[in-house]
Amino acid sequence: MRSIIIDVGPLIALFAVDDANYQYYDDLITTLSPQGLRLIATWPCIVEASYILDDTHRFEMLHWIEIGGVIVYPFGPEDLGPMTSLMKQYTEPKKRDMDFADASLYWLSTETGITEIMTTDHRDFSRYRLPENQHFHIL
Repeated sequence: MRSIIIDVGPLIALFAVDDANYQYYDDLITTLSPQGLRLIATWPCIVEASYILDDTHRFEMLHWIEIGGVIVYPFGPEDLGPMTSLMKQYTEPKKRDMDFADASLYWLSTETGITEIMTTDHRDFSRYRLPENQHFHIL
């Protein structure tokens, strides 16, 4: 079973068929699924995608998650310190900041060892460096 982290952008794209990235992620999941695919996200990503999607697509996405389309990896209050540290580390004045959703996915990667990620945020996930100077493998 191949485990891949999924970010907000692909979650939105999969349910907003008019999204520019819809076909890419739909094709990618169709291609990878027969080999066994587990998509993993965190609640901050689900909340952000839910906020951005319109009502119809929001409910479709939430139902898909409910039936197992995505595993939502839990974290507790004790994990907020490391995430906050990451957000501070990747804050560049007058440039992009690491948001909470990205910090939670970075944390998820360090917890699980999964470095493959579906994201439309290539710019940020290309600059994030995991322990031992590893990088994310963006799909």
